Amino acid sequence: MFGLSPGDHVLAVAPHPDDETLGAGGTIARLAAAGIHVHVLAVACLTQPRWGTPTDSRLRHEEFNAACDVLGVSGRRIAWSDDHRAGDLAGHVAELVRLIEAGPDLSLAALEPAALLIPAAGAVHQDHQVVHQAAYAAARPSGALRHWPRMVLGFHGPEDHAWSPQFPRATVWVDVTGTATVKDKALDCYARELRDGDHPRSLDRIRAIDAAAGASCGAERAEAFVAYRMAC
Repeated sequence: MFGLSPGDHVLAVAPHPDDETLGAGGTIARLAAAGIHVHVLAVACLTQPRWGTPTDSRLRHEEFNAACDVLGVSGRRIAWSDDHRAGDLAGHVAELVRLIEAGPDLSLAALEPAALLIPAAGAVHQDHQVVHQAAYAAARPSGALRHWPRMVLGFHGPEDHAWSPQFPRATVWVDVTGTATVKDKALDCYARELRDGDHPRSLDRIRAIDAAAGASCGAERAEAFVAYRMAC
């Protein structure tokens, strides 16, 4: 898959716990099933009112760990939990770049991953825009001075499909038909973060997004990515 081999490392950077599953859960599960070590760095988590109901960072950690277990994720971490930086990512871009680039455990320097999954540009949510900018900067080519992944792919969140004014066209599709049920089970771990009916974050709409992506590559379900770098 992507020319990766068992034992290779992939780092997925998610703005918040759940974004990794919403945008790339089927792909993460497929990579893990192929023997590739997938690691997820979720950046921010806060205890605060959200969508009219309180959120609890302790429960978000539990949901995150449960979803990562379902997907087969190796390393996982929420970097800034109930931390002043989590509520103001835009004010800490340089620190976020350093975290992704050279943090102590789940970073480009620590893992030397062959591939990096990041939020795609043009996201609806401001935090997603900031994490994209930071991860994109961290993955910049730098010769032999430090590790930089040969593959950088951007994933979208459900709201991006519905309401992004600058939605970049996908250039890579991953057939996740075989891991769709795994993604669904991981999404169940985030049931408190999903919505009902015709909301983009409803399970039916997420499945519909994957089905539409599948139509682009002849699959039942797929996940679409923007390729920022594909070096063989």
